[in-house]
Amino acid sequence: MYSIAVIPGDGTGPEVIAEALKVLDATAKLKGFRYRTNTYDFGARRYLATGKIIDDGDVQELRSYDAMLLGAVGHPDVPPGILEKGLLLRLRFELDQYINLRPVKLYPGVECPLADKSPEDIDFVVIRENTEGLYTGMGGITYKGTPNEVATQVMCNTRYGVERCIRYAFELTRKRNRKKMLTLCGKTNVLTFAHDLWWRTFNEVGEEYPDIKRDYAHVDATCMWMVKNPEYFDVIVTCNMFGDIITDLGAMIQGGMGVAAGGNINPAGVSMFEPIGGSAPKYTGKNVINPIAAISAMGMMLEHLGEHEAADAVERAVVHVTANRLRSMSAGKMGYSTSEVGDLVVEAVGAAK
Repeated sequence: MYSIAVIPGDGTGPEVIAEALKVLDATAKLKGFRYRTNTYDFGARRYLATGKIIDDGDVQELRSYDAMLLGAVGHPDVPPGILEKGLLLRLRFELDQYINLRPVKLYPGVECPLADKSPEDIDFVVIRENTEGLYTGMGGITYKGTPNEVATQVMCNTRYGVERCIRYAFELTRKRNRKKMLTLCGKTNVLTFAHDLWWRTFNEVGEEYPDIKRDYAHVDATCMWMVKNPEYFDVIVTCNMFGDIITDLGAMIQGGMGVAAGGNINPAGVSMFEPIGGSAPKYTGKNVINPIAAISAMGMMLEHLGEHEAADAVERAVVHVTANRLRSMSAGKMGYSTSEVGDLVVEAVGAAK
């Protein structure tokens, strides 16, 4: 039996997580696996009521789960950075979720903002290093509020952290078995210390994978090619900051934040899966937000747990619904409510048996 920690979070997070759990239940019954969930109130409501985000005991308890499913965090009454650092980054760092895994896949029926691009053209994966780089918090501010103010933010990269991320990327490229090409996205011409480490490690590890073609692109060129020729890519590996940027671009070319899902992966520990769209507070309680990304994140969780047939069933059901039922991926324009979209996916899962 799988144990799953559920963090519905803020805004529309609980609404989309409810639909993901609805589909999880239907898939479990279809494929014959068992699971249990435990729900945690981490997020803005808890913080605003108690001043507490998570503590050491919470983190330790989460280590005992097989996986985590997160809705969203964020609230207009909480200053930026409080929940992001206190919850999301803390979980990533302390649970050593060193891979951020972001499939960029255009589903049939989903409108793409790129002219003449189809699902055959947009199907690649971005692997973002998730626990180092500019996000470690190294740096500070001196003489704040004066004309002499100095602010520094250190891009911290270790050989250990870079190598394990790159090695994961080579392994995934081999497993995908598509173009068998891994692109390193960096900025070696300017970040001559940090990205020289990435470049050397990429090529040294790559010698162990002679079946994988090694490719390189500066981050600005990567952005241009993602827009002009997204079909070029197979797997991209990159640092924390650049990954944060290009994965949001990836979400847009696959149809928007309502479709994009991701995983924060610790291959040897507990991993967390989430929709990318955020808490969307203006839609809270209206039953109009798109739950497809949350359902897809749950499907990624099943794949990670080794329930490959169940994960495939979820993806096929999502594809059926996007291709045949939804008018749009945008909130309030789908032609169905949030809960009705969940029902459609459940129906499609059942029809696939």
